[in-house]
Amino acid sequence: MQAKVVMGPPRHLALLGETGAEQVEWPVPFADGLPLLLSLRGQRVVVLASGDPFCFGAGNVIVARLDRHEWRALPAPSTFSLAAAQLGWRLEETLCLGLHAAPLTRLRPHLASGARAIVLLRDGQAPHDLAAWLCAQGFGETRMAVMEALGGPRQRITEATAQNLNDDFTHPLCVALEVAGNGSALPRSSGIDDNLFETDGQITKRPIRALTLSALEPRAGLRLWDIGGGSGSIAVEWLLAHPTTQAVAIEPRADRAATIRHNADRLGVDRLQIIQGHAPEALTGLPHPDAVFIGGGLSDGLLEHLTTLLPKGTRLVANAVTLESEALLASAQARLGGALLRIELARAAPLGSKRGWKASYPVVQWTVVL
Repeated sequence: MQAKVVMGPPRHLALLGETGAEQVEWPVPFADGLPLLLSLRGQRVVVLASGDPFCFGAGNVIVARLDRHEWRALPAPSTFSLAAAQLGWRLEETLCLGLHAAPLTRLRPHLASGARAIVLLRDGQAPHDLAAWLCAQGFGETRMAVMEALGGPRQRITEATAQNLNDDFTHPLCVALEVAGNGSALPRSSGIDDNLFETDGQITKRPIRALTLSALEPRAGLRLWDIGGGSGSIAVEWLLAHPTTQAVAIEPRADRAATIRHNADRLGVDRLQIIQGHAPEALTGLPHPDAVFIGGGLSDGLLEHLTTLLPKGTRLVANAVTLESEALLASAQARLGGALLRIELARAAPLGSKRGWKASYPVVQWTVVL
């Protein structure tokens, strides 16, 4: 049965011959086209999209609003498949990212010499923006293959290093990257270098952060509340642990909330939600977490609120430095169980003409599963 309506962007509709169907341009922004599509319910409608609509495409957005019997997908090779076929790359060993509607910084956790990636970009200027960003990260030697209109009559592939990319480009396009340069790669272990964070000094330092994240146990799909975010280092590393983790940082100071936003965006975890406010009031209405870290604002009232509010199975980790907060954790552990850990660290430091150990304040850590 012939379609009565064909919807799609102008560049797709322009490729059609005479079909006898009404042609409707999908508007910009994309979301504006969804009510238009739904208004055609009951008619035979074809929506045109590039490649595989369920690979960083429009497919899941559209079908989420339809019943299962209302739609059928006819996928073509994805842009990633077409690009890999041009380069001879193994897709299972290649990072595939859709950055046409996302910040370039999402690449940051994956930048390491020798890594390969294929990324979708929004327009003809984006390859130059990507090249400049790679140079700023210390990866200006990265080989870039800018691929325009793959699989069509206008297909063109331009190869250059990020520091030497000069051509003009047109949409649609993707860029394949072979990362090279002397920039620093982010470690995949917990406790990344303190210098990777902007901070006013309010930060869970690297060794304590590594132990804290070990106690929090980040896993795929889990959500964290980071109460008293400071510089956001705990929430950022939680999100770096897996691309499906979620996190909310609660921070009362506006300047520190801005610092958390800066650190999250720069390190490629812009999905971090930041709430400026005081706990427990700022927790109202938030989806329940799987884990909670209390790095600041520890009080009897906060602990009482959390242990009453949170469902069974929630993991709670709190760090204390002062005698008063240490006493709160000792009392909470006596009532609710869990484990107390006293962490004492010392670093080698100059001592006259020689060296000695300079001790840090001990940290008491309480871990409990409610």
